[in-house]
Amino acid sequence: MYINRLLEGEIRLSLENVPVTTIIGPRQCGKSTLARHITGEMDNSVFLDLEKPSDLAKLDNPEWYLSSQRNNLIILDEIQRKPDLFPLIRSLADEWHQNGKFLILGSASRELLRQSSESLAGRISYRKLTPLLWNEIYTDYNLETYMLRGGFPRSLLNKNDKMSAAWIDDFITTFIERDLLFWAGIVPSAMRRLWQMLAHNNGQTVNYSSLGNSLGVSNTTVKNYVDLLEGTYMLEIVPPYYKNFGKRIVKAPKVYIADNGLTTRLLQLSGFDQISGHPVFGSLWEALVLANLKGNFREANCHFFRTSNGAEIDFVTEINNKRIAIECKATLSPTLTRGNYSAIETIKPDHVFVAAPVDRGWPMTKGIEVVSVNELIERLGRL
Repeated sequence: MYINRLLEGEIRLSLENVPVTTIIGPRQCGKSTLARHITGEMDNSVFLDLEKPSDLAKLDNPEWYLSSQRNNLIILDEIQRKPDLFPLIRSLADEWHQNGKFLILGSASRELLRQSSESLAGRISYRKLTPLLWNEIYTDYNLETYMLRGGFPRSLLNKNDKMSAAWIDDFITTFIERDLLFWAGIVPSAMRRLWQMLAHNNGQTVNYSSLGNSLGVSNTTVKNYVDLLEGTYMLEIVPPYYKNFGKRIVKAPKVYIADNGLTTRLLQLSGFDQISGHPVFGSLWEALVLANLKGNFREANCHFFRTSNGAEIDFVTEINNKRIAIECKATLSPTLTRGNYSAIETIKPDHVFVAAPVDRGWPMTKGIEVVSVNELIERLGRL
């Protein structure tokens, strides 16, 4: 079952306008499926999976092989496995001087890829694919299932919660014990314990020293592990929003597990009844809102606001030069706290939205609107 992705049009446009298009995003989020869907009707494309020995063997002499495919669109999957190809890709892109020659897929951020690749500036367009977004699947699934299973296609589309949980458990083990070992200096057991600790503190500010003491490693090691999880799209780091407000602002970043399915399984939770009564439930809703906000508005930077006096707003972002405050309430009858109102008074946003798991929102008070996730995306898209 193929699910239409919002990113598809952007990728098609990029293939028409730049020599190299790169789809980055976490493993198993649907990059290969999307690439095959886009190129399926093309007669002149060749697909190489760099995790397959038979495809890797074709690149024993990469310059000869890639040059022989000059008339094709060359698709290279899991490019982080062979970052030494980037200088050759740059050279061939310059030599051929044609758009739509390379479609590259990678499970590492552009920052990690840049560590071992020469610049393709002016020749490449990056597009980030996320796990499935709510406005891509809401007609076929309910919010309870989406909160529990997350957005990885093989988790969400599985036939029942038990099989979904088994798939995510296998994904976590494989990711820690195989994929992360590609990056030097990782101790799998320490990484798993850190990931589980972050799941227990999902959506909280991070204290590297405290985590290091609990794990028996240095805070530098913890910081490196967190950076690697962020660079492989397993974590979302939300920095604080602070300007010259004249208040004591909390300046440590908040850390979210990037997908709710990962969070629920790291905590060994099964079924919506278990997560609905768990202390992490509120942060699961925050993470869902954050994932859909960033997935639909990829250029928007998200922050949080919190003072030592208890004023706080979950997310602050700017879209089309409009300052937006978003408070997440995992209830059908949301209300704002005194701290929320204090934060709103300090930030002075252009719009305030309260994101709740409702079918349809309503005006809460002047300038503040309760919205569903889809309504939030729709309202922001009209700014």
